[in-house]
Amino acid sequence: MHAAVVRSFDTLPRYEEFATPEPADGQVVVDMLAAGLHPRVRSGADGTHYTSDGRLPMIPGVDGVARLADGRSVYFVAADDAPGTMAEQALLDPRRAVPLPEGADPVIIAAAMNPAMSSWVALRRRITFQPGQSVLILGATGNAGQMAVQIARHLGAADIVAAGRDPQRLDLLTELGATSTVSLAGDPAEAADKLGEVAADVDVVIDYTWGAPTQQAIPALLTRRVERGKPLDWIQIGSMAGPEITLPSFVLRAANLRIMGSGQGSLTAAGIVAELPSLIDRFAAGTLTAAALPVPLAEVETAWDAPTKPGQRVVFTTSA
Repeated sequence: MHAAVVRSFDTLPRYEEFATPEPADGQVVVDMLAAGLHPRVRSGADGTHYTSDGRLPMIPGVDGVARLADGRSVYFVAADDAPGTMAEQALLDPRRAVPLPEGADPVIIAAAMNPAMSSWVALRRRITFQPGQSVLILGATGNAGQMAVQIARHLGAADIVAAGRDPQRLDLLTELGATSTVSLAGDPAEAADKLGEVAADVDVVIDYTWGAPTQQAIPALLTRRVERGKPLDWIQIGSMAGPEITLPSFVLRAANLRIMGSGQGSLTAAGIVAELPSLIDRFAAGTLTAAALPVPLAEVETAWDAPTKPGQRVVFTTSA
C-alpha cells in the first residue's frame, strides 16, 4: 500500500510504499477515505507528543474515516499501538469505531472530530457542565478553540469568553457564539489583566495554551473573583504556549480552583468512544460546522506545512 511515512523526526512525511499492516486479534484491515492533519498528528510525526515512543519508521494519523468490507463508512480512533491512519489502509478495532449517518461527509467528519472531541468530551465527561454556566476558552483562535466556542454555545453556556492571539480569527469568534473576546497578543501582563476584568467569575476554563498565558491568567482571575468559594474548573487540554507553569501555592488556598487534564489517559477509550455518536450526529445535521481542505494523500509532503485559511483543517484523502 501507499502511506505517509516518517523516517526521521527532522523531516516531513513522504508518500511511499509501505507494508500493509497485519491485524491482531479483534482488528480488521480497512480502506481509508480521509484522515485529518491535527496538531496531535504533527507532534506525533516530529516525536514531541507525550505519547511518542521514538520508534521509526512510522505512519502518522490518529483517526479518520474508513470503508468497511461491507461498504459502510465509519469514523474511528486508531489504537495507540497501531500504525497511523494516513495510508491507503489501516487497522481498525470495531470497539473504537462509529458508523456514519447517511449523507455524512467523510472529509468534514475527518476534519472536525479530533478538534471537537477535546472540548466535547471535556465538558461532558470531565466535569458536570450545566446550561447557563459561563466558559473561558484560552487559545480560542486555534481550530480546537474555535470548535470549543461552538460546542460551549451548543451545550448551553450563557457567557463564552474567547481569548487568543490571532486577531483575524478572534474577530470570527463572535459569529460562532462568543459573547466577548480578549486578545492575548502583546504584553502578557496586560492580557492577563484584561482576562481578569472580563472572565474572573466564569465557571469553567478550557485551556489550550498552558505556559505563560495560563501562568499569568490563573492569579489574574482568582484575585478578582467575587465568590472565591465558587468552584472554578480549569480543564487543561493543550500546551501551545509551553508544557510547564509555575503555580503559586496561595492560589490553591485562596479560591476553589480545580485543575484537571482531559486527554489520553485521563479518560478511558470506552468513555471517549461513547461520546462520538452524538458528536458525529451534530456535524451530520449541520448543527456544528468545520472548514476542511481535502488534499490527496500523495501530496502529503508539500501540503504538510502549506498555509491554510483561518480555521481550515487539511484532510488527506485516498482514492478508496
